Amino acid sequence: MTLDSIQITSGLRSRHVCHVYNEAAFRHFLAVDRVRAQRSQRFLYLVLVALRAGVGRRAALTKPTATSLFLGLGASVREVDFVGWFVEGQVPAAVLAQGLKASDSGLAPMIAERVAAELKKPLSHAESQNLRVRVVRLGARIRT
Repeated sequence: MTLDSIQITSGLRSRHVCHVYNEAAFRHFLAVDRVRAQRSQRFLYLVLVALRAGVGRRAALTKPTATSLFLGLGASVREVDFVGWFVEGQVPAAVLAQGLKASDSGLAPMIAERVAAELKKPLSHAESQNLRVRVVRLGARIRT
C-alpha cells in the first residue's frame, strides 16, 4: 500500500492549497479516524462527492473537474479535516472530525448544502446538475 498525497493550488487564489490523498491513503486515515472516534466517544462526517453519468452510474472525472472539486472541498474543510479519493478517479471525499457534543440530526444535510454550493462555483451548468454530495455520520453512538 502506497500512502501518497499531492498538493493542488489554485492559480486564482495562490494562498489556497489542498492536500489530496490517494485512495489507499485516504481509506487508511479514514479507518484510523473511525477507531479514534469510537474510542473517544466522538464522531466524524464522511463527505462523498460524485458526478452522475446516468441513473446509478458515476462519471469518471477529468483532471480539471477533479482539481476544481478538490479545491472546493479544501475550501470547505478545516485544517484538522482531510480530503482525498474515496474511489480513485471517481469519488472525491473529505473527513470532518467532530467533537464530543451530540450533533443536531439536521447537520448532515446542512454540511451537504454548504459543500455543494462551494463545489458548484467552478463547474459548468451540466456538471452542476449532475453533482451529488452525500454526508454520512460515522463513529461513536451518542447516548442520550
